[in-house]
Amino acid sequence: MPTIIYPSPIFGPVHSRRLGVSLGINLLPSDGKVCSFDCIYCECGFNEEHKASNPLPTRKEVKEALENKLKEMSVSGPVPDVLTFAGNGEPSCHPHFPEIIEDTLALRDAYFPKAKVSVLSNSTFIHRPAVFTALSKVDNNILKLDTVNDDYIQYLDRPAKNYSVSEVIDNLKKFEGNCIIQTMFLKGSYQGRNMDNTSDQYVLPWLETVKQIAPKQVMIYTIDRETPDHDLEKALPEELDRIVSLLAKENIPATASY
Repeated sequence: MPTIIYPSPIFGPVHSRRLGVSLGINLLPSDGKVCSFDCIYCECGFNEEHKASNPLPTRKEVKEALENKLKEMSVSGPVPDVLTFAGNGEPSCHPHFPEIIEDTLALRDAYFPKAKVSVLSNSTFIHRPAVFTALSKVDNNILKLDTVNDDYIQYLDRPAKNYSVSEVIDNLKKFEGNCIIQTMFLKGSYQGRNMDNTSDQYVLPWLETVKQIAPKQVMIYTIDRETPDHDLEKALPEELDRIVSLLAKENIPATASY
């Protein structure tokens, strides 16, 4: 499957492995990526190869497009399980992310009050008070923590400069359990380095950190679509199941997507 660049500001609905019938909200341009990570497994490809030239959608454009789509779905279906902030990069980097969250919650309440509002975030902007507050208001505050190993994360997620996984962990703890941790497990190699993070070397320190964060849920997953680096491999179902069982022993609810 080729690299995916999502329409903006609304796409779908699509069926999500983890969330059900999901209407996507993409706060990034429709012609490329804007992200503080450059993950080697990203279905949208590498940042350098997919630079955006279009501007970010405005708050007004997002609100109008979302309301029009919700009106359409209220007449012809389907009923969404969730409104999901995702797309071509990191949604919380949008300068009006907090205000757009407020608009989305109001529109959800007006059209599909039973639907959840979810945000898929790489956690790099949770140190900003307005972003932290906005994320605290949504139903599914899904925050990435792929590893607690600083060296490994530089190869896997390739974050922007000045990224500190320890600072991210400290900020994750401040949610006091009002978050969902999302972690990618995979195998294979990148630039000659073994990228398998399913072994105890990576899993056990990550597990100890997850216990300290005490999230309401953990979502683990593996590669589902084509990646920009072709030496990566899916983690096996039994490997993901083992990690779920370790979480269960700590009374942490968890799901695995194969």
